[in-house]
Amino acid sequence: MTTTEELLQLEREYTDEVTGSGTVPELFEASVERHAELPAQQYKGGVYDRSLTEDVIPEPAAGEWGLLTYDRMAEIVRNLAAGFRELGVDHGERVGLFSNTRMEWAQTDFALLAAGGVVTTIYTESSPRQVRYLLNDPGATGVVVENEELLARVLDVKDDTAVEFVVLVDGVDIYDDNDDIYTLGEVHELGREAFEESAYQSWLDEQSPDDLASLIYTSGTTGKPKGVRLTHANFRANVTQIRKRFGPRPDKTEDIPVLDSDVKTLSFLPLAHVFERTAGHFSMFGGGATVAYAESPDTVQEDMHAVQPSTATSVPRVYERVFDAMREQAASSDLKEKIFQRALEIGKEYGRTEDPSRRLKLEYYVANKLVFQQVKDQLGGNIDYFVSGGGSLNKDLAELFRGMGLEIFEGYGLTETSPVVSTNPAEDPRPGTLGPPMAGMETYLDDSVIGPDRKEKADGEIGELLVRGPNVTQGYWNKPEETEDAFTTLPGDDEDDDEWFRTGDIIERTEDGYLVYHDRLKQLLVLSTGKNVAPGPIEDAFATSERVDQVMVMGDNQKFISALLVPNFEAIERWAEQEGIDLPEDRDDVCDDERVHEWVQEAVDEVNEGFEKHETIKQFELVHVEWTPENDMLTSSMKLKRRNIRDHFFHKVEAIYGESASAE
Repeated sequence: MTTTEELLQLEREYTDEVTGSGTVPELFEASVERHAELPAQQYKGGVYDRSLTEDVIPEPAAGEWGLLTYDRMAEIVRNLAAGFRELGVDHGERVGLFSNTRMEWAQTDFALLAAGGVVTTIYTESSPRQVRYLLNDPGATGVVVENEELLARVLDVKDDTAVEFVVLVDGVDIYDDNDDIYTLGEVHELGREAFEESAYQSWLDEQSPDDLASLIYTSGTTGKPKGVRLTHANFRANVTQIRKRFGPRPDKTEDIPVLDSDVKTLSFLPLAHVFERTAGHFSMFGGGATVAYAESPDTVQEDMHAVQPSTATSVPRVYERVFDAMREQAASSDLKEKIFQRALEIGKEYGRTEDPSRRLKLEYYVANKLVFQQVKDQLGGNIDYFVSGGGSLNKDLAELFRGMGLEIFEGYGLTETSPVVSTNPAEDPRPGTLGPPMAGMETYLDDSVIGPDRKEKADGEIGELLVRGPNVTQGYWNKPEETEDAFTTLPGDDEDDDEWFRTGDIIERTEDGYLVYHDRLKQLLVLSTGKNVAPGPIEDAFATSERVDQVMVMGDNQKFISALLVPNFEAIERWAEQEGIDLPEDRDDVCDDERVHEWVQEAVDEVNEGFEKHETIKQFELVHVEWTPENDMLTSSMKLKRRNIRDHFFHKVEAIYGESASAE
C-alpha cells in the first residue's frame, strides 16, 4: 500500500490543465474551451420568477430539470459581464451579491469577476443593519439581490451607502420608475447589445493574479464581521491543491473516485460562504463538472433523488439531519427499527474491518439489501463520496455512513485560507481526522498555548495550528490591527518568508501527518478548578443521539460543566405514546416535564461515559426553540452563536449556575 508521504509526493508532482496560476475568469474560460458541449448547470423548473428570459434560460416545467452547457453558460456570463460594465463596474469596484445559492449566483459571480469587479458576499439572513455594514465596509457601489424580500432590506439602507445601482435577479418590470434598479434580465440585454469579444478579452488581460477577487466576511460570532481579502491567486492556488488531491492522477486505480468532467455535484450550501464557493463552484467549473442547484436546503434529499449526483459538499449538521431522517423512517415500526439498528451495527463493523470474515460479508450483504441500498437510492443511487467541512464531524456518524457505503471525506479550512487546509484523500480516508495538509500548505503547531493535561491526553503533537501557503489571505479589509494580530513569525524564519496565520484552532497531528480537530482555542472552557475543557468533542458526541437534537456545552469560570439541549421532539412523542405518557401540548412545558428530563438524562449519561470526570455534563436544561441562522443562534455555516444562545436562554443558564451565571 502507498504510504501517506508517497501519496503527498504524487500530489506535489501532479499537474494538468486545471492546476497552475492565473485568474478565476481565465480558469473558467479555459474550462469552457475544453468542455464547451458538456453540461455545466442543472436547474429546477417552477421555483423562481426569473428575470432572465426564456431565450436566455429556458424554463422547464415545474419539478423538471433543465440543463445549460458550458458554451451556453459562458455566453450568459460574458453578456452579464458586459452589462455590468455598462452599469459602471470597473477594475477593482466592489459589488455585493445578496442571494441564496442558485444558478444565477454562479453566473453573476463569474460575470462580475470577468468585468474586473470584486465580489463581496452578503448572507441572506442578514438584517437591514447588517446589510448596511456589509455594503458600507467594502464601499460597494452596486449590489445584486435575489428577490423583493431582500431588495426591501437593501432599500431600507441604500441612502446610507455608496450603492449606485441595484440588480434584481427575480421579478420583471417591478421598479420601472427607479433609474437605479435593474433586473438581471435587463443587465443581460444591455450586455448582449454592447458585447465585443476584444473588449471582454481586454478586461481579462488587465487583471493580475494578485488582484483582489472577493471580500468574504467572517460569520461574526464575536464582534463585527471582518472582510477577508482573497485574491485570484488565493482561489486558484486552492483549486490547484484540491485538483492535486482529487484530480485524475495516473497513479489512481479505477476504484478511486476522482474529480473530473464526469462528476456531478448538488449545490445547496451558501455560495456566500467560501467553502461552497471554492469546493462546489470554482473547483467544479474549473474541472468541467456539472453543478445542479437544489431548490432549497429543505429539498436536498428530494433533489438528490432527482439529479443523481456523484458527490456533494456539506456541513456536519446536514449529515446529522440525513441520518435523523433515516432513523425517523425506520421508527415507523418496531421490526423496521430493529432491522435498521442491527444493519448499522453490521455496517460499522464492516467499515472498520480490513479483512472481513465470510460471516461478516454475508451479514453486510443482507444489511445492504434491506437497508443501505434503500438509503443510497433515496440519495440518487450514484454517490461516490460526500465532503464535509465547516465544522467538526462526529467520528461515529462518519463510520455509520461509511458502513452504508457512503464515504464522507472530512476536511478543514477557514475563510482566511480560501478555505481548504487539509482533507482526507480518497485513497486513505480516516474517520475522525481531517486528512493531511494540501500540497504547498505549511503547518506548525504552537504548543505554548496548550496546558499539560491536554498534551498528556493527545496521542500526537498538539497545539494551535499555524499555516502559510499560496491560498492564505494577506489580511482583512481596512483592519490593519486585526491583520497584524492574526499573523506571526517564528524563530528561524527568513526576512523574505511569509508570516504564519494563526488559525485559533487546537489541532493534533498523527505520526504520519493526518490532522485531528480538537476545538477553537477561544472556546476552551476554563473551570474554576483550573481544568480546561473543550466543548466541541462533547457536543459532537451527541450527533447520533436519537434523543438530543442540538447541544451547547457551558462551564467557563464555573465549578462544573453543563449544557443547554434542544431535544428531539418527534422522538419524545414516539416515546410518550409507547409508554402511555400524557405530555403537555406546549413544547416549553414539555421541556420542564420531569419525565422528559429523566429520559434525556439517559442520553447524557451515555455521552458522559466517553469523557473524563471533569468533562462530564453535571446539569442540563432543555429548551424548546431550534437554533437556526434565521433566529441568529447559528451562523450561516451552521456554527453555534454561543453568546446569542446564552443571552436568549439566560433564565435557563441561571437555573443551572444561579447568581454566578453571569460570570461565564
